[in-house]
Amino acid sequence: MDAKVVVVGSLNMDLVARAQRLPRGGETLAGDSFFTAPGGKGANQAVAVARLGASVAMVGNVGDDAYGQQLRQALQTEGVDCQGVSVCEGVSSGVALIVVDAASQNAIVIIPGGNGLLGPESVRRFDSLLQQAEVIICQLEVPSATVAWTLARGRELGKTVILNPAPASGPLPSEWFAHIDYLIPNESEAEALAGVPVNDQDSARRAAERLRQLGAGKVIVTLGSEGALLVDGAGGRHFPAAKVVALDTTAAGDTFVGGFAAGLARGLSEEESIVLGQRAAALSVTRAGAQPSIPYLKELAP
Repeated sequence: MDAKVVVVGSLNMDLVARAQRLPRGGETLAGDSFFTAPGGKGANQAVAVARLGASVAMVGNVGDDAYGQQLRQALQTEGVDCQGVSVCEGVSSGVALIVVDAASQNAIVIIPGGNGLLGPESVRRFDSLLQQAEVIICQLEVPSATVAWTLARGRELGKTVILNPAPASGPLPSEWFAHIDYLIPNESEAEALAGVPVNDQDSARRAAERLRQLGAGKVIVTLGSEGALLVDGAGGRHFPAAKVVALDTTAAGDTFVGGFAAGLARGLSEEESIVLGQRAAALSVTRAGAQPSIPYLKELAP
């Protein structure tokens, strides 16, 4: 079966330590627990798409190490098409070192490994997957030239193109915006991209409007416990979030993006797809880890 969604992006093994608080510079803290789990924004989003009811293929790189084998197997177990996941000889797989505090906030250090070798030619080899897809998703954990090529190719093919600009530390290249149907940043990413301070719904709307002025089709700013804000040519609409007790916010944004894309691929409306992403993300934050926290469609209350 052809994949309706193709995710071009990163695969990481997450090494997760929990502690009462995040360490200060030069400080050694006693932690509470440790575990490893498959992650990476691209792989997380692919798993979310699969678990939330749409067919999906992944294009990315792993290293020739044990983590690479585990990352690939984790995707295959979920039914993700992995023909586009290549093994890079002589390098490690991507790794994310994550510390989560008692308030469920996290600090993350990422080592790109094979993700850093995902060049445009790596994606071009699997152009048939892009041609067959309905929705194409990119993030910013692989080289920017690869993201640029994929966005442009997605627009050329007439696909629905989603960019989750994470992690973002500054503005995007101006030529990218015209290729993006849905730009989905969180609050800090919207602020970095738009140059507008974001601390509430009104400021998030201003940032989103600025990003639309730069050329993005529609902007969805995820606001954590405050929900999500959709800004398009008709104005803005706020979608409140379900109230939950958060344990770990890792991969919540990825779950939302994957759920939203899965909804579009399944033929749901834009509104229904946003709500699907929100419901899945709300459940994900009540669980630990990245991919282990992503719910299956059958777990979501009707």
